[in-house]
Amino acid sequence: MQRLTIATLLVGTVLGASSALAEEVNVYSSRHYDTDDAFFAAFTEKTGITVNRIEDDADVLIERIRSEGDLGAADVFITVDVGRLARADDAAIFQPLDVDVVKEVVPANLHTKDWTAFSRRARIIFYDKADVTDPPQTYDDLADPKYKGLICTRSSSNVYMQSLLASIIVNEGEEKARAWAEGVKNNLARDPEGGDTDQLRGLVSGECDIALSNHYYFARGLSGEVAGLTEGVDGIGIVWPNQETNGTHINISGIGVAKYAPHPEAARKLIEFTLTPEAQGLLASDNNEFPVLEGVPASEAVASMGEFTPDTVDIGKVAAASSAAQKIYNEVGYK
Repeated sequence: MQRLTIATLLVGTVLGASSALAEEVNVYSSRHYDTDDAFFAAFTEKTGITVNRIEDDADVLIERIRSEGDLGAADVFITVDVGRLARADDAAIFQPLDVDVVKEVVPANLHTKDWTAFSRRARIIFYDKADVTDPPQTYDDLADPKYKGLICTRSSSNVYMQSLLASIIVNEGEEKARAWAEGVKNNLARDPEGGDTDQLRGLVSGECDIALSNHYYFARGLSGEVAGLTEGVDGIGIVWPNQETNGTHINISGIGVAKYAPHPEAARKLIEFTLTPEAQGLLASDNNEFPVLEGVPASEAVASMGEFTPDTVDIGKVAAASSAAQKIYNEVGYK
């Protein structure tokens, strides 16, 4: 569903108009977080640039930008997960990212020539502390037959699942990735369904004993009333996977300048703002995401989950392997 803010309603009249009257930036975003309102408001307050925002499914926005071509309105495309950024790359909707601060402050593995991460999320293993005394310590362990009938995950069509498998492809090769996908499929407690919060709720309800989820869904359960999760959150254990090998899988929220951006300078200013301590602090405190900027602390809830070593694999390579990951899931019959 498309979300229209007051600023968004201006887009219809702005699309073909000159930008000489006021400085503005047209943002096409697939992030559906209320906390982004504060983020964009802070950018406008700091720069005076009006943000005209359209929110929709990532694939819808990618196709819209592609089909609009050089008559398009989009200045910036924002999305979550490298799999969606890979689709944007395939659609050739970006122009080269000419923003010096990206190379200065963003780790080299978290940006490409066309887009950059501006926040990070970790995909980690959770388990029922009462039922599981020997939880899996690595992603590979999830395929161990001793966990048969215990695991809950999202569907293989979900980009978070695709990106995790894509990272395994990059780190370990397609043969091991295929064996992993088949092994985890055989260990499922139920057919894949629902979102990340539903996997964690499955631990509370007893439907499963082990689950995969992005870290911030658990943090929300710690810091607020999440139905079906908060009341049982103390009984859930946390494993930061692969601490003795390549580190915990990291995914991102990413941003890039649209190929035919009508306001490219404003677009670059927005990207620069996402990488300031102010903006990084908002992303961390309001949405429990990990900053990409060194020195910005995580939220209290996230900090309470403990420290970990992240995987430093090139996220661009992971993005490029997303299609291969979906093919493997299909081949092994992972629903």
